[in-house]
Amino acid sequence: MAALLVSAATTAFAQQAPDPAEPQPDTTSVVEPIAAPDAPPSTEPDETGSDEVKHVPKDASGIDLTTLETANFSLLYFDPVQTYLTPYLGRSIENALKWHKRMFDWQPWDRTNVLLKDFGDYGNAAARSSPNNAVLFDVAPLSQSMETFTPGERFFTLTNHELAHVATMDVWNRQDAFWRRFLRGKPMPIQEHPESILWNYLATPRNAVPRWYLEGSAVFFETWMAGGLGRGQGAYDEMVFRAKVRDGDKFYSPLGLESEGTAVDFQVGVNDYLYGSRFFSWLALTYGPQKVVDWLKRGEDSKAFYAAQFRHVFGRRLDDAWSDWIASEQDFQRANLAKLEAYPLSQVTHLSPKGLGSISRGYVDAKTNRLVAAFRYPGEIGFIGTMDLVSGELRKLSEIKGMMLYKVTSLAFDEAARKAYYTEDNYAFRDIIEIDVDTGKKRMLLRDARIGDLVLNPADRSIWGIRHQNGFATISRIPAPYRGHNQIHTFDYGSTPWDLDISPDGKLVAASFSEIDGKQSVRVWTTDSLMAGSPEEVARLDLPPSTPESFTFTPDGKRLIGTSYFTGVSNVFVFDLATQKYRVLSNAATGFFRPMERPDGSLIVYEYAGDGLTPARIMPQKRDDLGTIEFLGTKVIRAHPELKQWGVGSPARVKLDELVTERGKYHPKQRMRLAAAYPIVEGYQGLVSPGYFIHFEDPMQFSQLSAAVSYTPWGELRNRDRLHVNLKYKSLSWTVEYKHNGADFYDLFGPVERSRRGDAFIVGYNKALIYDPPRQLDVFATGAVYLGLEQLPAAQNIASPRNVVSFESGVKYTNTRKSLGGVDHEKGIAWRAIGSVDMALGDTYPKLYGGLDYGVPLPWSNSSLWGYVSGGIAGGPEESPLGSFYFGAFRNNFVDNRPEKRYREMESFPGFEIDQIAARKFAKLTAEVNLPPVRFAELGTPAFYMSYARPALFAGTMFVREPGGKNRRYANVGGQVDLAFTVALRLPMVFSIGAAAGFADGNYEKTELLTSLKIL
Repeated sequence: MAALLVSAATTAFAQQAPDPAEPQPDTTSVVEPIAAPDAPPSTEPDETGSDEVKHVPKDASGIDLTTLETANFSLLYFDPVQTYLTPYLGRSIENALKWHKRMFDWQPWDRTNVLLKDFGDYGNAAARSSPNNAVLFDVAPLSQSMETFTPGERFFTLTNHELAHVATMDVWNRQDAFWRRFLRGKPMPIQEHPESILWNYLATPRNAVPRWYLEGSAVFFETWMAGGLGRGQGAYDEMVFRAKVRDGDKFYSPLGLESEGTAVDFQVGVNDYLYGSRFFSWLALTYGPQKVVDWLKRGEDSKAFYAAQFRHVFGRRLDDAWSDWIASEQDFQRANLAKLEAYPLSQVTHLSPKGLGSISRGYVDAKTNRLVAAFRYPGEIGFIGTMDLVSGELRKLSEIKGMMLYKVTSLAFDEAARKAYYTEDNYAFRDIIEIDVDTGKKRMLLRDARIGDLVLNPADRSIWGIRHQNGFATISRIPAPYRGHNQIHTFDYGSTPWDLDISPDGKLVAASFSEIDGKQSVRVWTTDSLMAGSPEEVARLDLPPSTPESFTFTPDGKRLIGTSYFTGVSNVFVFDLATQKYRVLSNAATGFFRPMERPDGSLIVYEYAGDGLTPARIMPQKRDDLGTIEFLGTKVIRAHPELKQWGVGSPARVKLDELVTERGKYHPKQRMRLAAAYPIVEGYQGLVSPGYFIHFEDPMQFSQLSAAVSYTPWGELRNRDRLHVNLKYKSLSWTVEYKHNGADFYDLFGPVERSRRGDAFIVGYNKALIYDPPRQLDVFATGAVYLGLEQLPAAQNIASPRNVVSFESGVKYTNTRKSLGGVDHEKGIAWRAIGSVDMALGDTYPKLYGGLDYGVPLPWSNSSLWGYVSGGIAGGPEESPLGSFYFGAFRNNFVDNRPEKRYREMESFPGFEIDQIAARKFAKLTAEVNLPPVRFAELGTPAFYMSYARPALFAGTMFVREPGGKNRRYANVGGQVDLAFTVALRLPMVFSIGAAAGFADGNYEKTELLTSLKIL
């Protein structure tokens, strides 16, 4: 059930969710603590260390969600484990909504629906404005690596940020209101009816904006709503752009940012935050905060399109202003670099010939003089490996499933045992894996343990870590042989330790520590007191307002060494435990991270550069004086002190009890309402059929009912064939559908026809037995009754018995992945096994078929070699059309909504006509080479731009036994180029061209050409 709910929730936000599955930069403010329950929820591990999420029901027929309702929002959560959060979260939502309504002159079109979940070990959030206003929150703490997230009460920040998204997308004027009433809602763009793209723009024009616009505005507002604490004044952001100027790296234009910058850079989607927030801050500095607000508003005289509105407000083209910002940013960062260079910079010796993107905590293996760490950079699937400290040569040990940005994974190392321990599924429920650093052999230790920040206790070889569950952080201990864990101490909600370390003698435990009021420090406790359940603090390092992080014990156990942005730049600090005094040991131009003291007195650090973190060596030197940088946000607030009045204040002042209108259970079917209704166009037997589409759903889209009705007034059709009806009901597992003379939009653009004369009653079921992305195992079944058919449901060129009863069931498994910068799967495996039975005219036609896909990466970045194998056998009278499989053609329409590479599918065989090949038995193999994509940085406009061209070559062979018993051999060879582009700023499209030559029994058959446009 957890899989169903998480899949449904994330799918529902797929079109508009502004936050990717990466740790996001957010802010906080001083707020009143939330009282934690007397006994935080926990579970006892079994021998594998796994535990069950007790509050997630296993029965897919119901979703056990509780609701808290006000006039402004509906909060859905799991009771009782999340109930303690709801009073504060409800106040935060009301607090933020009130502020955004006032700031944007915004009256929400509908209530905001909020889903609170705990299906991942690190927090994230997402928002949308169509078909309704909705927000999704994780309860887990957010990653604070490299100060990409400001410590403090996370829901205060997240509500301010996510509701800024809702407000800036939902804002409306009378023109928008007309369309929303005409369309009976705010339609989402959907593949089945691409007319919805136009309707979505007319109803919610500010949904058609680039992600940097959404993220930049949300970060800008959350910063000043929190009194200036946030990424708008973030040291990490300053470092990123300072490094770009120092290294002469490319600054992306608005077009290049979306077409290339969020795909090939190691930070991927976070670049939208980085660029967007800087641009919004520069606009506020240059033109004033009110101009920024005016750009985002939707007043009666405003322009619908965001770029036209920019010109309307600022009197100039957005691209010109962006260019001025880049020039200003370069001057600003050059001045900061000069301030730092006024004092001698630390001399850096790079240990790698290139930046390595994100790198985990590392350990020096003295036996091999190699760095043991995890690496993740573009063109390579992230991996646990080692790096030679002399040559920089990398050795891959094992790829990592479910990597993180910046820290990649949690990693511990036992040098004596030659074992490393790391986490997978870092954004889900973390597993703990053991790997031999010499042989690469690995094994699962604990599945779904939810423990990270791993460190080995040298005294007893136990592994310690920090466990996230139900919003709480718990220090846990995993004793050898690592078959289970003990929860040592659970901290109050809002108190979050990370970057755990243990002294060489095992007597002290240290961790970075953030509190609910935004304070952060490094704390040191005695191991014995933690084991006893009453942590005794023996030392503390405060470096306000920065976050001291990655502090580890030196080999003598008397000091801690780590980094902090204390001067605005991440430098190395050493903290003496006896005197509790610190010293600064470096002067970085960009930033140093994860220092490791070496026997010769040098430090191995990660230096930040434009292509990510780079292992390097520096000599520590006590620094009494360092240059400090200026923050762009500081310039903004000095120039515009009115921002001091933007503070939203503490949510504690909201009298929530007076606002609550209802508490109860969430029943999706009872919550279903009309979501949209609009004109559509469908195709039927080559004719145009105008019609109407009506859609009902509950706010979380767990239950959906739609009706598409169209009519063909022209052509030589019987009257009874002119009406077309498609009724469909969908829940998390079930689909029930009725079709009368089924029509389809994409039949307007043949050659593949999906419309069929007659009536069809179809019931489908799908359930994930394994939901462990990218690994997933589904079981599915479909039952159908067809009445009045003329063509087979799955073979348009084959005549069919009029009435057919069909059953199909099977399992399918997929586990494929790609590297950063990839556009298609690059390695992995997928398989499916399916059995079906058709019945007609008193006969039965069983079939058994399946397939296996297997791929490996090639030496070039983002390239791969794949094999697609399938086979099957059909039974029943062979003279009947139901007794065979049918193959042939690319099977793409000129405009289509199915996968662009359909030549991979079982029934496709380019170079032959559709359904030309009939088989009672068959065995088929297609080999494919995917070449590296060609990226386009500046081709198009922000509203319509090219992203990449993806070339592929393929060749296939198939052996069949035809009806009548004749054996035949078919072959083909071809290629396809997919040109990916984006419409309306965030709607993906693919235009494909291809060709394939077909051969039958060694003789040339024909050459088939392909042109196809895939919608969404």
